[in-house]
Amino acid sequence: QVQLVESGGGLVQAGESLRLSCAGSGRTLSNYAMGWFRQAPGKEREFVVVTSRSGSTTYYADSVKGRFTISRDNAKNTVTLQMSSVKPEDTAVYYCAAKTTVAYSTTYYSPRQYDYWGQGTQVTVSS
Repeated sequence: QVQLVESGGGLVQAGESLRLSCAGSGRTLSNYAMGWFRQAPGKEREFVVVTSRSGSTTYYADSVKGRFTISRDNAKNTVTLQMSSVKPEDTAVYYCAAKTTVAYSTTYYSPRQYDYWGQGTQVTVSS
């Protein structure tokens, strides 16, 4: 079993940048495809980005494409979400999640496919 802890959230102004980190413990994150999801008040949890187990495949939601970048460092057991040019509509609780898989290049987009979740970190973007 893997434990995930997000950090790096906060209050930023529109157009600024923010870096979220997800630290894994208990097992190496190299065993998992890793995703970031977000949930705004009153809304369902939505997909943001996923990186495959190997890191060779990534897929971004259209709403963040070109602004957010996911990276993984299996040696440090971390996954990072670099957020740039943030917008007020990016305001949400951001969660990292791990999907157990034997496939190295497959990506997963539904929250229901993920096995482990962090507690979330709040990102608030002011206009």
